Amino acid sequence: MDKNNEKLLKWLFETNAVRVCPEDKPFWYTSGTIGPYYINTHFLYGSEEKANKLLEFIDREKDNILKCPEKVLEETLKNYQSDAIYRGLIDEMCEFIKSNIDVDEIDYISGGERRDWFFSLIIAKFLNKPHITIYKDMTTVVSIDGKTEELKGLEGGAVLHIADLITEASSYERAWIPAIKNNGGKIKWSVVVIDRRQGGSELLKSHDVKAFSMVDIDINLFNRVLDMGLINMEQFEMIERYILDPKESMAQFLKKNPEFIKEALKADDKTRERANLCLQKDFYGLNVK
Repeated sequence: MDKNNEKLLKWLFETNAVRVCPEDKPFWYTSGTIGPYYINTHFLYGSEEKANKLLEFIDREKDNILKCPEKVLEETLKNYQSDAIYRGLIDEMCEFIKSNIDVDEIDYISGGERRDWFFSLIIAKFLNKPHITIYKDMTTVVSIDGKTEELKGLEGGAVLHIADLITEASSYERAWIPAIKNNGGKIKWSVVVIDRRQGGSELLKSHDVKAFSMVDIDINLFNRVLDMGLINMEQFEMIERYILDPKESMAQFLKKNPEFIKEALKADDKTRERANLCLQKDFYGLNVK
């Protein structure tokens, strides 16, 4: 399967897993910065509403570390049967793995709390591999043939970690890689739906992990979706400037559109909070009082 394939790109935009702003209204990010796109890979579960319901379900179940994996797997299997986009994505991910990795060399598949579990548990079942569920506190349990128990040791086992996306790979470095290593195994491969191209793949390579992504957030992707008619030329040009220089491109936007921050300061609480943070940190050298 080729990277950035058209079917997957359609699903990303259809579910709002990738959302591009109108050319005159960049998104406010939690950090107090602005930018032209949002990425919520877990929306590929079928929709934002479905994804949020699964997150709520996980939050209710995750304290029972031995029961949670089988309950989440049960939910994802039900959704696989009923949701065409999620079913298509999981099928594509399984084929992608088979095309890039010798499945016989994989001893275990792992996924980390919480969004990785949208994909890792069901794929482990379909590829007939034991699944290692990793919690944020690095507690690990293993599920084999429908039974889950605490992980006692991996005896050098080779692990494929499946995640929704990778940015700087901080979760891998902080928790996922050490959790497997502490149990005597090694994450040899990583497969993600989206690589945000923010250094994560390079960090994984420094840990001797082979990194694979189905979609890369780069100018080639946005060229493809422009050709597909999913964004217009003005949106593309804003994204192109942002990818080349995120800080300077957004600084220029704010200088040309002084009303943008003024309107944000009168908007809802969340937007106002982010706009105030932008001014306090003076990310863009505006020195607006």
